[in-house]
Amino acid sequence: MDPSLELFGLVAGAITSLGFVPQLMKGYRTRKLEDISYYMPTVLSIGMILWFTYGIFINSLAIMIANAFGVFCCIVLILMKKIYV
Repeated sequence: MDPSLELFGLVAGAITSLGFVPQLMKGYRTRKLEDISYYMPTVLSIGMILWFTYGIFINSLAIMIANAFGVFCCIVLILMKKIYV
């Protein structure tokens, strides 16, 4: 794959993945996650695991990194909800 295209994918994945950070920070600070559904991060994780697998098949580091980080964030969000609620 073209290195500049892979860099574009890495930047896109980083921006998308950073979308989880404010929710995780707010949940950590307030310890209130009642409004977060278990279904959203679970379904999102399943989709990201499939994207990660796709990234392996097409050998795309950008897809693999972004989705691995996203799955990690979803797992942390689920654990925080379980602990804090």
